[in-house]
Amino acid sequence: MRVLGVDPGLTRCGVGVVEGVAGRPLTMLGVGVVRTPADAELGHRLVAIEQGIEEWLDRHRPEVVAVERVFSQHNVSTVMGTAQASAVAMLCAARRGIPVALHTPSEVKAAVTGTGRADKAQVGAMVTRLLRLSAPPKPADAADALALAICHIWRAPAQNRLQQAVAQHASKGRPS
Repeated sequence: MRVLGVDPGLTRCGVGVVEGVAGRPLTMLGVGVVRTPADAELGHRLVAIEQGIEEWLDRHRPEVVAVERVFSQHNVSTVMGTAQASAVAMLCAARRGIPVALHTPSEVKAAVTGTGRADKAQVGAMVTRLLRLSAPPKPADAADALALAICHIWRAPAQNRLQQAVAQHASKGRPS
């Protein structure tokens, strides 16, 4: 499975592509950040993010796009920017018919480090180790994007089995 992980943000949108299957060594195919100037008009920033994501989709042809689920923070303007960048990533994937998976920050941390309360340094260290890299990807947004992709690869098989079980249960419960 090839997954493009997206850590959404207006100034720095982390992107990373990981390939592999659960239980086997994973391979990083690319990592980076789509940047936009903080003083640019919002619409122009969103277009720049779209163009950056589209380039990553063209170059790496992922089967799934894993995006960090936006959660409530105290700073509303930060949440809004994150949500807008997240929507752009989802739109780019949907336009191409690529499935989108949303993962919460604590879900990603737990999958990669074993604890949902891990800090950025711990996530970066585990991403480095899991992908056999010489150093943690910089900035942290790039490492977070790889962590999202890893999380999805590891969790997708279990999530698919759960969805199938729910669907089977629902179909048996329907009157004929």
